Amino acid sequence: MSADDDALAHLDYALPDELIARFPPPERDGGRLLDMRGAELRDGAVGDLVDAVAPGDVVVLNDTRVLQARVHARRQSGGRVQVFFLADDSVGSPVEALVRPGRRVREGESLEVPGAGSVTLLQRLDGAVWRVRADPSAAVLMSLVGEVPLPPYLGRAPREDDRDRYQTVYARHGGAVAAPTAGLHLTPALIEAWRALGAEVHTLTLHVGAGTFRPLEVDNLVRGELHEEAFEVPVETAEAVARARSGGGRVFAVGTTATRALESAATPDGQVRAGPGRTRLFIQPGYRFAVVDRLLTNFHLPRSSLLSLVQAFAGRARVDAAYRHAVAARYRFYSYGDAMLLDRDPS
Repeated sequence: MSADDDALAHLDYALPDELIARFPPPERDGGRLLDMRGAELRDGAVGDLVDAVAPGDVVVLNDTRVLQARVHARRQSGGRVQVFFLADDSVGSPVEALVRPGRRVREGESLEVPGAGSVTLLQRLDGAVWRVRADPSAAVLMSLVGEVPLPPYLGRAPREDDRDRYQTVYARHGGAVAAPTAGLHLTPALIEAWRALGAEVHTLTLHVGAGTFRPLEVDNLVRGELHEEAFEVPVETAEAVARARSGGGRVFAVGTTATRALESAATPDGQVRAGPGRTRLFIQPGYRFAVVDRLLTNFHLPRSSLLSLVQAFAGRARVDAAYRHAVAARYRFYSYGDAMLLDRDPS
């Protein structure tokens, strides 16, 4: 075992390929739920989330909207190229994109996007990442011919229903290249049921970047930093967190992305600063949470920053046991998979 393997071994687990959920369940709220709130693990259903709140709690959702980021282009030689936009720019100014295969393309080259326009490669930035200019704009190309950027581990092309199902029902602000997947389970009826029980439901925006798919490296552990992501916390959400804190309520984050944004915006006394920000926060075991008390999340990839966050939140040993149980009980894993509900480890 190499030094790298040893440093990241706590984030490894074995998963049979057939447990990867390659398609969503027939209904949004049709998944299973592993409830970890008590001393024992409890197998349940997403519908059980209705009792996950109490009066005075605040639920925080990430309302980022996934871009139709994957566009197929063609070189003048006829070679096919995939352009994966990493941002939305409706005014046609330069934007970053992944360009694959990228070995033979050159700076200054213009790629045809059939039926939509073109993409000019301005500058190679890092590996497959380029600064490009889209004509008439990245937003127009994505709206005309863009595909849903399904994660590579699904191993399939997007279907028409992925345009709806790989998007939360409350998605609002375009800018993500991957979905905040815990929110895919929620329905308008469940959200209204939480409000009827006396909980507040508010949003923030964190645009999930392509870095979410990168496996961790030892350098991440050493520096304690990850890829950068942009977020914004509305004043109303920050005020709701303050009310929950002062009134004895809990802050319930739907997803690791909402958690990362809240913790990135936190003050030392557990309040949340409103406004825009950028974060490189890497949450790993030993991190002291300032804001979030309860977390809804999916089952994550081995050696991922998302699994590291969950271990930090609920305790490594407890999360490891939960993952072993989930594999044995045939839960469905990853973006379209089942969910788990956790409380913060009091220790």
